[in-house]
Amino acid sequence: MVDVILGLQWGDEGKGKIVDYFAPGYDIVARFQGGPNAGHTLYVEDKKVVLHQIPSGIFHQNTINLIGGGVVLDPVTLRKECALVESFGIDVKKNLYISQRTNIIVPTHRALDKASETSKGTDKIGSTLKGIGPAYMDKTGRNAIRVGDILDKSFITNYIKLRLKHQKLLDNFHFNEDISDWEDEFFEAIEFLRTLNIVNTEYYVNNQIKDGKKVLAEGAQGSMLDIDFGTFPFVTSSNTISAGVCTGLGIAPQKINEVMGVTKAYCTRVGSGPFPTELFDETGEELRKIGSEFGATTGRPRRCGWMDLVALQYACMINGVTKVIMTKADVLDSFKELNMCTSYIVNGTPTTEVPYQISKAKVEPVYEQFEGWNTDTTAIKDTAALPATMHSYVKYINEFVGAPVKYVSNGPGRDQIVEL
Repeated sequence: MVDVILGLQWGDEGKGKIVDYFAPGYDIVARFQGGPNAGHTLYVEDKKVVLHQIPSGIFHQNTINLIGGGVVLDPVTLRKECALVESFGIDVKKNLYISQRTNIIVPTHRALDKASETSKGTDKIGSTLKGIGPAYMDKTGRNAIRVGDILDKSFITNYIKLRLKHQKLLDNFHFNEDISDWEDEFFEAIEFLRTLNIVNTEYYVNNQIKDGKKVLAEGAQGSMLDIDFGTFPFVTSSNTISAGVCTGLGIAPQKINEVMGVTKAYCTRVGSGPFPTELFDETGEELRKIGSEFGATTGRPRRCGWMDLVALQYACMINGVTKVIMTKADVLDSFKELNMCTSYIVNGTPTTEVPYQISKAKVEPVYEQFEGWNTDTTAIKDTAALPATMHSYVKYINEFVGAPVKYVSNGPGRDQIVEL
């Protein structure tokens, strides 16, 4: 049996805490896509920890954590993360597994990412410059180096071939930065990577499922950043939706049970791209300030706005969401009035559908206004104690998106979550 936790917005929904909360009930937590541009924030022993590639179940001693073949892996970032995790007394060499099919980010991928983004001028897509896009391009172009390849004696030869290919592209961009330090770090990290558990994931996972083990698949970024169904071209380079679980881990669709989608009680987005409910006023600034809305990976200020039910319903539909988890409800505690977008006016025409090429359309949000709960909810532990106005807010979401909100997170702590 495989359950899925993924984001329903533009990422940054608080998936790390949610995976950490559910992880004790699973034998395996597996990342199925994305790269080190993801930032999953956890609080361990009251310390803030941000994971970029290691699954968010790593701090549970009896849980296996697996990096799947749909991920693009930066060995340098992984090595640093492992050192961070080990500082909490966790043995990563015992409970971290990596797929042979996981694609590797090499130093020239990062260089290409930077060169390409710089060349776009005002048309930048907001890349984190981690080499994600170029790594996925080599994957689809059948040039990639995968984790299983580092165990082969031809690894260095294949690396040099890929580097030469990249150098020609970099010459076209007139990119002249010295990346020799990046390469030194990279090869040191490769030596470390060889010491970890490298497995044939598709057999490993399916055998575990056959033996009755429970698997939790963890997504990175959010559904509206999906390469096919997101706000293209302002998207990430992988399939962030539930379909990516099958291709990222090598499991069949019928193995998937629950699909748990995570959404904030409002909306945020990092980087460029369309954001229909974005607020440019004092309210938007207040959401950012109260919610500490700054990127976990980049530190960039997040753009903030009201809940977008049109986009949320779309995300629930394409993912087959069975449960919704609403995070950061406490950020709205001090607001007397709340808004939720219930439809768009696209190029003058009303609609409740997310348009194709939303980035090229003129989109005006139509709002429904709600009374805020205007009270501190951070200490609440059970459903009955939640304000009636929050229940009304949640009920409206349930009816609109067709999937029930089953959990409300009312603070960053592990224990600050209410099951409805």
